[in-house]
Amino acid sequence: MSYVDCFVAAVPIKNKASYLAHAKATGELFIEFGAIELVENWGDDVPDGELTSLPMAVKANADEAVVFSWVVWPSKEIRDKGWSAIMADSRMSPEHNPMPFDGKRLIYGGFDTILRLGAS
Repeated sequence: MSYVDCFVAAVPIKNKASYLAHAKATGELFIEFGAIELVENWGDDVPDGELTSLPMAVKANADEAVVFSWVVWPSKEIRDKGWSAIMADSRMSPEHNPMPFDGKRLIYGGFDTILRLGAS
């Protein structure tokens, strides 16, 4: 089974175009260094919760959208090598590809895929 990295962030709505450009540039690096798929999703129906919610998790403000993304890798080993190469690549530097959101509120993690149904 594959290995998946996921990301949840709060992005200023006014930065949607710059976020998409950032994600495209970053995504191309993921693919170059071994990822097999990258998906970016802009929040459309992301309700606030009373105890927990995606907006609460990233401390989203009223002028921000919640973004949910994932990267699929063939294996954790390829993912670990890919991440090392990506983080060492100058194209990831803030000068070349600045993050158009507050990275301190980014939530991310790596997951072993245990079930996959549907399209592959």
